[in-house]
Amino acid sequence: MIAPVRSGHQLDHYLIEAVAARSGMASIFRARDLRTDRAVAIKVPHPEMESDPLYFERFRREGDIGTELNHPGVMKVFVDEDRTRTYMVMEWVEGRLLRQVLNQQRKLSAERAVELTLAICDALGYIHRNGVVHRDLKPENIMVDGQDRIKLIDFGIAAKAGSRRITFAKLSDTMGTPDYISPEQVKGKRGDARSDLYALGVMLYEMLTGTAPFRGPNAFAIMNDRLVNHPVPPREIDPTISVQLQEIIYRALARNPRNRYATAREFAWDLQHQDQVGVPERVELREWKPRRPPWTRRILSYVGLVLVPVVVFGLLLLVAAHK
Repeated sequence: MIAPVRSGHQLDHYLIEAVAARSGMASIFRARDLRTDRAVAIKVPHPEMESDPLYFERFRREGDIGTELNHPGVMKVFVDEDRTRTYMVMEWVEGRLLRQVLNQQRKLSAERAVELTLAICDALGYIHRNGVVHRDLKPENIMVDGQDRIKLIDFGIAAKAGSRRITFAKLSDTMGTPDYISPEQVKGKRGDARSDLYALGVMLYEMLTGTAPFRGPNAFAIMNDRLVNHPVPPREIDPTISVQLQEIIYRALARNPRNRYATAREFAWDLQHQDQVGVPERVELREWKPRRPPWTRRILSYVGLVLVPVVVFGLLLLVAAHK
């Protein structure tokens, strides 16, 4: 039986100070490295997850990727071989999740949203050049400090060039989060750097408008919405958003990844040179009102076919009654 980790306990060379966060799979503790007196974050999987081979592989991959990356916009994972149980030691980051920022402020000024997006582009460009795709980019996986410096966190379902594909049981573990998943991932493809840029486009839309571009009563409806509908144009929600910034969002949210930004550098360049962004006529600006998905239309057509003989029979009865 694995002893639970609690505040005040010592775990190898680390003194556990407080619980920082909990999830269904792991707990994160603020701790102090007794050798260096440095504050660290320790991610400890729940006991039942340690025996799950798929989760263990995910946990191991997150640690391996984290130790290989070294960028101020990416949470660092420290190598520590001298451990008596499974856990991960990461740098301690003061700040809040971008989700908490958005929950408090609902939407951000255009200037702040652009600056945060540029910082995320810088971090994404670095991991993409190093063969890593995050695949679960969302406000819950971005830390923001008091100076709006960011850290990408949680590389649990990240893909690394040359690594084997892992399939997880849960939808969110397989493909990312429904609000931010790219159309190609909805269709079952693994996704690449352009999938991360799509998720960043969704976040930029959300930071500027206070709402996600695609909606629905459940995960599958949200994912289907991005396959058949165009989002409400950002300027319909907030007319102060410039036409150039709206165009940048559309380029990031292109349904076909070939029409999307190919690199984070391209995305950042347009954000930094908005006066040079051309604004073409877009079908998205004309046809953005929700359409029924194909299965809805099919069901309605079947209902219509069933009703035809009912209506005909009713008319015959009516005619017979008047004879």
